[in-house]
Order: sequence, then structure tokens, then C-alpha cells
Amino acid sequence: MSAVPNCRFCKTPLTHTLVDLGPTPLANSYVTQADVDAGRDRKYSLHARVCPSCFLVQVDDSVPPDAIFSDYAYFSSYSDSWVEHARRYALAMKERFKLGPSSLVVEVASNDGYLLKHFVAEGVPVLGVEPAANVAKSAVAIGVPTEVAFFGEACAKDLVVRGFSADLTAANNVLAHVPDILDFAKGFATILKPQGVSTFEFPHVLNLIREIQFDTIYHEHFSYLSLVAVENVFAKAGLRVFDVEKQPTHGGSLRLFACRKDAAHVETDRLRALRAEEKAAHLDTLEGYEGFAPKVAEVKKGFLAFLAQAKKDGKKVAAYGAAAKGNTFLNYCSVSRDDVVCVYDRSLEKQGKLLPGSHVPVLAPERIGETRPDYLVILPWNLANEIAAQSTKIRGWGGQFVTAVPQIRIF
Repeated sequence: MSAVPNCRFCKTPLTHTLVDLGPTPLANSYVTQADVDAGRDRKYSLHARVCPSCFLVQVDDSVPPDAIFSDYAYFSSYSDSWVEHARRYALAMKERFKLGPSSLVVEVASNDGYLLKHFVAEGVPVLGVEPAANVAKSAVAIGVPTEVAFFGEACAKDLVVRGFSADLTAANNVLAHVPDILDFAKGFATILKPQGVSTFEFPHVLNLIREIQFDTIYHEHFSYLSLVAVENVFAKAGLRVFDVEKQPTHGGSLRLFACRKDAAHVETDRLRALRAEEKAAHLDTLEGYEGFAPKVAEVKKGFLAFLAQAKKDGKKVAAYGAAAKGNTFLNYCSVSRDDVVCVYDRSLEKQGKLLPGSHVPVLAPERIGETRPDYLVILPWNLANEIAAQSTKIRGWGGQFVTAVPQIRIF
């Protein structure tokens, strides 16, 4: 790779750094002690840059996607609030777009069927497209038909030939995960019926910058998205954005509604308002991305000061949520099991393994009484309320919850 890579969309040289988080392991690649002993817990450069032409924020290509997504440890159904978010989406889309037994809903990156199962329950035919075979197997087991494939223009053409043209496609938190974002977008223009609708949910880069959400940067997220960047990509792919909804998920997300360029869907005031908001924040110039890296360094400084004080006071620190964002955070802060004794997580796929890089052991939440931590650091801060409500046991010994982004909060 050249010293200055080119933009994955428009090929402009990426001369502007948003933040360089240094060598970091894959955020969703949990390891065993045998992996550690054999040197298989590898680290890769994690450097986020801003394209000065199309304003797509992106990380360097340091890891092939099949090394990340073919066997994946993230199962959506372990988050109750996310499953409820999906249920509300399904009901709202069914009503808004009059979906019924003759319709087809296709979800790309359909994971374990957490979303499509709600359409199935409403009698709407579905198809999932999911590259991770281990996760797709869970979807099929609950009655969600699923293709194991990486989605793109070629995949979409194959599905259309086989009779799968969509009235609605859903793509939640996947637009950022694809290395070839233009080919991916072309897939939706291909699979949609003439008046079909594609929805895309992704964390808004404006919130990442404002709230110093650097821990949402990891190798699996190739891009960090604004409306201005996505509209640039979609225009070239044959898609047109016509509406947007702001969502509270993942620290502040956008749900974009797109269609084919010549479809009849009318542009909304909400979309025009978001364009104006991004322009006011200078997301269409490099000015909007300046000064982020020093703020990230301050978050690290604050967390390390908290850990040092806890150690000085003889307090035990554990964590909750073996989430990708937590792995970015702990590795950037150079945390080890000497600092954080363990992390609790509901996922059976993660329990008994070690976090990549930090090698903090992952335990079942039911074991929290064995450790009795004084502080429980909630790594997926976007789920802090949900996790605190599930973990009330720690109050019995005077334990407290902690979040660290955008600054230390003890509650």
C-alpha cells in the first residue's frame, strides 16, 4: 500500500487524517489463549482519513473482508433494545409502504434474522442475504430464508434472475462495512422494483465527531458516513435519497430512504433540513473534520487516570459488553487484564474467550457475583441504560457503573 492511499469511492489521494489509532486487532475476532500463545492475535493499522473531494471518511485497507466477516461473532439478537428497534421498523415499513403477502422484503447483512422475523410474523415474504455462514444458520433455524453471500451488483443480478425483486430492502449498519461502497450501492439499484424503497441505517459521522465516538472506528467499518458522502455515492449508483429519519441507536444514527433515480417518491423537508445541518457543521469541507485527534487523546488520558485512581484505592474494575467499540477503546488505551479483570457478555459465542489485544477474559453475566467489581465499565455506552437495568446486582456490594466516552461518568 502506498504511503497515501486513494479514496475507495472517488480515488482522490487521502492526504487528511481524522485520527490514527495505531496498530489494533480485529474488533470482532475474539481469541483463545492458544491463539495468543501461537501469535495469531494480530494487529493492523487503524488509520481514519477524510477524502477532500467526496468527504467519505474511511479507514485504510489493511485487512481483507473475508478475514473479518466469514465467521462472525456478532449476533444482533443479544441486544433486546436492538430487536425492539427492528420490530418497530418492520411494523412502520409495512404500514407506510403497504407491504403484504405479494411483497418481498430483502435485508442485506440480515445477521441472525433479528429483523426479518418480524416481517415473517406479519405474513410478508422475506429473504436475508448474510455473508457469515455461522450467523445465517441461526436465521434459517427461526424460519428466515437466507442466502450466504456478499452483496453487490453481481449478487443482486443473480437474485433478480432467480425471481427476487424487492419492494423494500433494509441495510442496517452495513453500508459502512463494505470495502467497495459503489458496487454495494449498485446492488440496491439492481434488486429494487421500479417504485421499490431501500432503507439504510448507519451511525452519523456528525455525532462521531461531536461526541468523540472514536471507539466506533474499527477495521470492520471501512467508512464513516454523512449524508453528503452517501448522496455522492448513491448518485453514481443510480439511487436517489428522498427521506431521512434520525434514530437514537448507536449514539445517533440516520435512516435514509432511497429509490431508483426515476422513481416517483418525493423529497421531504426532513431531508432538506439535514442537508442544511451538515452544511452548517462544514461536513462538505475539511474544516468540519479538524481537531478530532486531540479530543480522542483527552478521552484516553481521562480513562487512564480513572484506572490509576481505582488501582490506588484498591478498587476492582470489570467491564460489561464484549463489543467491537469496546475493543477499539481498550486497545487504544493499552488496557490489559491487569487493569480490567474481566468483561461480562450474554453472547455464548464470546464467553470463555479473550478480547483481542487486551486479552481480558469474557465471562457470563451470571458470574458477576464471583468477581464483585467495584466499578463496571459499560463498553457499549449506547446501551448503558439497558445494561445498567440488567445488572442491578452490583449495587448490593456498593458497585458503580462507568462510561468513558465522551468523558468519564460514574453512576
